[in-house]
Amino acid sequence: MSRRDYSAADRERWVAEDPAVKRSDRDDFARDRGRLIHSASLRRLAAKTQVVSPDSDDFVRNRLTHSLEVAQIGREFGAALGCSADVVDTAALAHDLGHPPFGHNGESALDEIATDIGGFEGNAQTLRILTRLEAKRFHPDGRSAGLNLTRASLDAATKYPWPRGAVVGRAKFGVYEDDREAFAWMRSGRPDGERCIEADVMDWSDDVAYSVHDVEDAIASRRLDPRRLRDRAEIGAVLAVAQGAYAADLTAGDVGAALERLLALGVVPAAYDGTRRDLAALKDMTSRLIGRFVVASEVATREAFGAGPLRRYAATLVVPDATRAECAVLKAVAAHFVMNVDERLAQMVTQREVIAGLVAQFSAHPERLDVEEQVDFAAADSDAARLRVVIDQVASLSDLRAWSVARAWGLT
Repeated sequence: MSRRDYSAADRERWVAEDPAVKRSDRDDFARDRGRLIHSASLRRLAAKTQVVSPDSDDFVRNRLTHSLEVAQIGREFGAALGCSADVVDTAALAHDLGHPPFGHNGESALDEIATDIGGFEGNAQTLRILTRLEAKRFHPDGRSAGLNLTRASLDAATKYPWPRGAVVGRAKFGVYEDDREAFAWMRSGRPDGERCIEADVMDWSDDVAYSVHDVEDAIASRRLDPRRLRDRAEIGAVLAVAQGAYAADLTAGDVGAALERLLALGVVPAAYDGTRRDLAALKDMTSRLIGRFVVASEVATREAFGAGPLRRYAATLVVPDATRAECAVLKAVAAHFVMNVDERLAQMVTQREVIAGLVAQFSAHPERLDVEEQVDFAAADSDAARLRVVIDQVASLSDLRAWSVARAWGLT
């Protein structure tokens, strides 16, 4: 990629760097990707839940393997549309950095605890990590500048480019009030809610990856017998979840037809016994469905915006309704057969209790915080600011460390 592909403003960093540390033989966006790969926040994702606990099975994905797979899909997809492959890759690697232990359940628990200080949202926490919490560069006044990524990479990593409550009907958001300065710089005058195409590509790559891979994991780990996908007595509940949770703007007929199309492809196994041949068939299903979803969006986007490079705000990604419906059905399969089962729901109650207990203990005993959070806690000038530091600490924990600390403190 030529350095002329993106403007100097896109390659500008949150804080100026010493020219002596710059390497003229490396592209700015490739350097962003390198910083993500070497970050502690990315490494922690290896022990954070994707759908089921990472220590529950040798096969299932964790947040790190999921992020790597999203990056692989997004890099090729973005390059096909003319985006910078490195910008999309960086955004994909970064997109889940803000997730706390226990996946979305931990996210909900922290959001409830943080209600009076602006809530908690994994995507807003990602921006906070990238521009403040992850150690790499500092502003002249001594404040951390996080990884100090380029404007384009930060913008591409922002799924929800608006503060809490700015978009009616959307609970998700991408920035806390504490981080509005970095957000305003990154957005550079763009109105809240308008997303660059690199963020669109990252977001759709994420949807494609987890919708397909969660079903693969469910079958491979024996949590889902694929024969149940052809059982009319059970499939009605799956379709209800698909429409209610993932595709509210589509009809029951849309999602029902989507399931029929997926089964008619002949790639979803009729049975699974765990043999190498079965595993190969399962992997073939994954590859073909990912290709189906990505190509459909690429074709639709090209039909809308034509040939040539599509970058930043020159286009928006187009995903056909039929493709969205198929993706929603796969998400619903994992939700119904894996995430919403009684055993998991009971475990989620315990997880939320652990999160609440950790917040209470760190708040009462700030000396137990990690060193960097101890510094932030001491510098905080209000109870709200101190609670935000504690939440930063708890959100950074891996599942394994959260359980370990909770046991050591008698919380479980």
